[in-house]
Amino acid sequence: MKEKNIITLDIKKAESKPQKPPNRLKSAVQMLVYCLCGLLIGIITGGADALFGIVLLKITDFRENYPYWLIPFLAIGGLIICFLYERFGKEVKNGMAILFDRVRNERTEIKLRLIPFVTVSTWITHLFGGSAGREGVAVQIGGTLGSFVAREVRIDKKNSAKILTIAGMAAGFGGLFRTPIAAVFFATEVLCAGALEVTALLPALISAYTASFVSGKLGLEKFTVISDVDFHIDINTFVPFCIAAVCFGIIGGGFAFVLKNSRKLISKVFPNIYLRIAAGGAAVSIVSLILYGGRYSGLGTNLIESAFNNGQIYYWDFLLKFLLTIVTISVGFQGGEVTPLFAIGAAFGTSIAIVFNMPVVLFAALGYAAVFGAATNTLIAPMFIGAEVFGFRYMPYFFAVCVIAYIFNGNNCIYSNQINKQTDSIVLNLKK
Repeated sequence: MKEKNIITLDIKKAESKPQKPPNRLKSAVQMLVYCLCGLLIGIITGGADALFGIVLLKITDFRENYPYWLIPFLAIGGLIICFLYERFGKEVKNGMAILFDRVRNERTEIKLRLIPFVTVSTWITHLFGGSAGREGVAVQIGGTLGSFVAREVRIDKKNSAKILTIAGMAAGFGGLFRTPIAAVFFATEVLCAGALEVTALLPALISAYTASFVSGKLGLEKFTVISDVDFHIDINTFVPFCIAAVCFGIIGGGFAFVLKNSRKLISKVFPNIYLRIAAGGAAVSIVSLILYGGRYSGLGTNLIESAFNNGQIYYWDFLLKFLLTIVTISVGFQGGEVTPLFAIGAAFGTSIAIVFNMPVVLFAALGYAAVFGAATNTLIAPMFIGAEVFGFRYMPYFFAVCVIAYIFNGNNCIYSNQINKQTDSIVLNLKK
C-alpha cells in the first residue's frame, strides 16, 4: 500500500561517538565575523543590484518604445553573448551551477569576471527582446561577492565558503526585489529541496536587509500591490482555491520540467552553440513580433501590471510567456526565470479567478507567489515573497496555496544542481 505524503520535522541526532564540546567563544567570534562580512556583502551587492536593476528598467522602456527596431536583432545579440563567453568567459558561463558548486566546496573560487559577463549579457538579452528574468544576475552577483569575501577573510575553511556564498545569494535576491525575508529563505532552502542551511541564516538575514536598504536608497523601487480583498475560504470558495493551487503547482513544476528537457533536446538538435543561439533568437524574435508586437518580450512586468491594475489579460498569456521564456533560456540567453514566473503565475491566477468568479487581484497574487515556489521547488520563500509584496494579512492564503503547489510540482526545479538529500539539522520533508 502506497504511503500518503506526510509532513515530518526531523532533527539530526549527534553521532554516538564522543565528541569534543564546541568552543562557544570561538563559535561566537566566528559568527560575529560572518555577520560583519554579511553587512559588507550586503552594502556592495545592494549597490550592484541598484545599478543593474535601474539600467535594466531603462533598457526595457527603450525596447518597448522601439520594438520593431530592436526585437528583430535578438539573434545578433545572442551571437554577441555567445562570442563573449566562448572567447573570454568559459569558466563562468554555467551561472547558477557555479554558486551551487561553491557552496558544496566542489569549487575553490568563483572568478569575479562572472559579474560583468552576466550583467552585460542580460542587458543585451533584454535590449533585443528575449523573454527572460533578472534574478539570476542578482543572485550570481551576490554569491560571487560572498565567495570572494570568504576566500579573502578565511574564517573557517570548512564552512566560510558555504555561509558567505549563501549570504551573498540572499543579498542579491533581497537587493533586487527588495523582499529581504523571502531572500533569506530562498538562499537557504533552494540548494537542497526540503532543507534549510540554518548555519547561514543570520549572516543571510543581515546581508539581505542591508542590500535591500542600500538598493532602495539608490533608487531601485520595490514592486508592491496595496489592496483590500475580502475573501474567506468557505464551502463556496474551497474548491476553486484548491483547484487554483494545484494548477499553480503543475504550471511551476511543468515549467522546470520542460526547461530541463528542452535544454537537452535543443543541444542535440543544434550542437553548435552559435547556431543554437542564433536560431533560437530568430525564432523568438519572429514569434514575439507576430504576437502583439513584443507583448511577451523581456521580464513580463507588463503582464504583471495588467493583472493587478485591471488591464487586459488573455487566457493564453501565461502559456505564451511560458513557452517563449523556455526557448529564450534554453538556447543560451542570460537573465533568469523568476520574474517571468511571477508574470506567468499572475496571468494564470487572473484567468482562473475570472473562470470561478473569485477575487482577481488575490488569485493573481497567489499565482505570482505559488508558481515561483513550485518552479524553484521552495516552500517558505514564496510564502514570504507573497506577504512582503501583497501584505502580511494574506499570509494564511499564501501559506495554504504554496504548500499545495509545492506538493504538486512533481519535485521539479529550474536549478538542475538542486539536490534532494537531508543535509542540515532541520529538515521539512513533505514529499516521498
